[in-house]
Amino acid sequence: MREVLILTTTESNETRAKNIAKLLIENQLAACVSIKYIDSIYRWEDDIEENKEIEITIKSKPELKDDLIVFLQKMSSYDVPQILYKKFQAEEKYFDWLNKSI
Repeated sequence: MREVLILTTTESNETRAKNIAKLLIENQLAACVSIKYIDSIYRWEDDIEENKEIEITIKSKPELKDDLIVFLQKMSSYDVPQILYKKFQAEEKYFDWLNKSI
């Protein structure tokens, strides 16, 4: 099977998000990291919050999931970081590239 792991988290600002992305690539925990700007509305400590955030999408190998979670929990600026993940089937050429990149 050609499975890849897609993991999504958020960060409070662009500088932190880009630092996390670069460290993930440098430490060979991810083959690619995408960053996009989002507006988030959520409940935190009985208040409704509205903030601009950075969404970080990490493309990696399924076997690196636990290492990625530990890394993101350590690096996150949030008390409760969003860490969502799922395995996906990948097209053959992308799968090969991802595995060679990590």
